[in-house]
Amino acid sequence: MSRTIERSTATPRVLASALGVMTVFSAGGGVRAEEALEQKAAKKDAQKKEVLSLETDSVIGVSESDYKVESASKKFTAPLRETPKSVTIISQQVIEDTGSLSLVDALRTTSGITFGAGEGGNPAGDRPIIRGFNAESDTFIDGLRDVASQTREVFNIEQIEVSKGPGSAYTGAGSTGGSVNMITKTAKRNNFLDISQTFGSDQTRRSTLDLNRMLTDQIGFRLNLMKHDANVAGRDGVDVSRWGFAPTITFGFDTPTRATFSYYHVEADDTPDYGIPLSPSGIGVKRHPVGDKSNFYGLTGRDYRESSTDSGTFKIEHDLNENVTVSNAFRQVRTTLDYVATNPDDSRGNVSRDLVWRSPKSRDSTSEGWVNQTDLRAKFNTGGIEHSLVAGVEVTDQGVHNRPYSFYTASGAAISTTSSCNAASQASGNCTSLSSPNHKDNWNGYYTDGLAYTDTDTETASGYLFDTLKFNEKWSLNLGLRYDDFETESQGYSNTLGNFDYESKTNFWSYQVGLVYNPLPNGSVYVAWSTSRNPVGETSGEGADSMTVATENLQAERNRNVELGTKWEFFDGQLALDSAIFKTKKSNARVADQDGTTQNIGEVEIKGFELGVSGRITRNWQIFANYTYLDSEIVKGGTVDIDPSSAVVRVDGANDGNENPSTPENSFSLWSTYQLFPFLTVGGGANYVDSRYGDAANTAEVSSYWRYDAMANLKVSKNLDLQLNVQNLTDKRYFDQIYPTHMAHVAPGRTVLLATNFHF
Repeated sequence: MSRTIERSTATPRVLASALGVMTVFSAGGGVRAEEALEQKAAKKDAQKKEVLSLETDSVIGVSESDYKVESASKKFTAPLRETPKSVTIISQQVIEDTGSLSLVDALRTTSGITFGAGEGGNPAGDRPIIRGFNAESDTFIDGLRDVASQTREVFNIEQIEVSKGPGSAYTGAGSTGGSVNMITKTAKRNNFLDISQTFGSDQTRRSTLDLNRMLTDQIGFRLNLMKHDANVAGRDGVDVSRWGFAPTITFGFDTPTRATFSYYHVEADDTPDYGIPLSPSGIGVKRHPVGDKSNFYGLTGRDYRESSTDSGTFKIEHDLNENVTVSNAFRQVRTTLDYVATNPDDSRGNVSRDLVWRSPKSRDSTSEGWVNQTDLRAKFNTGGIEHSLVAGVEVTDQGVHNRPYSFYTASGAAISTTSSCNAASQASGNCTSLSSPNHKDNWNGYYTDGLAYTDTDTETASGYLFDTLKFNEKWSLNLGLRYDDFETESQGYSNTLGNFDYESKTNFWSYQVGLVYNPLPNGSVYVAWSTSRNPVGETSGEGADSMTVATENLQAERNRNVELGTKWEFFDGQLALDSAIFKTKKSNARVADQDGTTQNIGEVEIKGFELGVSGRITRNWQIFANYTYLDSEIVKGGTVDIDPSSAVVRVDGANDGNENPSTPENSFSLWSTYQLFPFLTVGGGANYVDSRYGDAANTAEVSSYWRYDAMANLKVSKNLDLQLNVQNLTDKRYFDQIYPTHMAHVAPGRTVLLATNFHF
């Protein structure tokens, strides 16, 4: 069987001309006559196509850019090029080419994102931090919120969309620095079967299957399977194991009524790894990680992390006519997370004596909830104005039950989460050596279900409206408005407070306004304003934002963003470039007042700019790169305890002027591939993240790092290709998470993966 492939014949000379045009417009300047002629020539050149007829034994053939894709969000009422918001889309091809095996792996390809540690009330799971603000509960699947803490897989992911800046108009509560929306794989209108078997260093074994079959002309079925087992490179005694399946069936592909049923199940059994301890604290002392980066301070005979996720989704949409469509999506989710983890603690100065207290941390939680979203999409004209409108309502209910474990010595005495090491604690396995820990140490204690527990229930009801008003080919106005009614109740039992019952009710409006100017058909310049809110209890019991008697009646934190940006497409839309400058301000932040109570008196400000490029430079050369600069400041940090090692010493404004935690000044990511021959593609990438603090006091810090990756793909035939990935090529031992009281997490070392991919 042969197939016809279209390819752009754009040249590097055309790219240089296009970049020049973009630079002019980014600076707000006009286009000179010769530049306009060069732009016209570039457009004409990009429209030329060469047609290749490939026989059955031919390989390679790409009709469009795999690195540049359009957004799948139903709430964006304009093409991505004319959407006045910073959005980075990680395509499936980028995920595959980089050898990403989890959501965290994939997000490393995007600058401006760091990761938070599972400590301080945060469960051990995915915790991205976007533009300096926690996005732990700002994760979405196909536009529906997915708050449960877990380590997310990518075997069923089509693309990942990272929206940056406050965006409660799109998402509801949260989204201070941005949000992550994962688009899942659904049935397609053709038959195919992809099987991949990966073997790698550190005993990596991964198998995936992607099967698509048309059952009738209008019914399609797709099934994705995954099994993954591996040790973690460079970490003694740490391993991961997970498996999952995701079937989906779609009815009525090109009929007025279309429906999709899908199910997702993943189970994981990992060794939790909190990393290595920080140096002792003290007034004026800057803390940093200490100990060998390969050291694992956990106990393989005690520590474990088991999780499961079951999610069922039903979507239906109906075209009332060619301009009006109504749709409804309903998802039911149940997630469990059960773990015992070792926190390499140094709250008592053990590190200075070459010792580490193995502080036990635990969680045994079940998260159950549902979300229902109904949309109306319409296109119409009022006078000479074109409208692309989306209106909808959303209702959610999320319940989380968490009962941590209680830990005891062999004699029945309670084990402290922080303690000074002595001979008895070393003999019992509760304490170990800083320089030479043994994760196989015998631990003679035990644990039982704790008396303390927390039940959290969050209910929301929301309505939203988005519209793009296109006045002409040059000007458009993008508007978004959302109302949220947010209610959270937290009740349970505390070992120190006894029974408790807290409740918080709030409602708030959020908006998005963007004015877009198109100087040329392939580019836009925009200015945008947006807001978001962080109500008390927004993490629904899945994060550190838990309600207390001190916070239940506080107002929601307010976030405002102003952004000036430009977006351009070149080579018949195959290459996208974008840049933006922005300022985000959080006010009404919850911090301690001088009397020790928590009040809405804090303020944080982050200014910065971003650059991004994605797509095809030539027919053989693809690129996905971005850079983010962040200038952060804690404007009002409230009153803080500046000497946690002794009696309380409270100072008002002690953190004022400091950098915001987990906010690197510079971050950069580059990934690029080049097709050397019809059968061979090579690629490589680099990631840079600046040094960053773990706390508002700026006393705990991890250093900057460069990481390099490489790949090669050999196409043996149209049915078989081999792909080699080397991640962290130089075996750089760097820290990707920090929790300022205790520890820093060590990222994996060099990992080599060889995948055998079959296509039928």
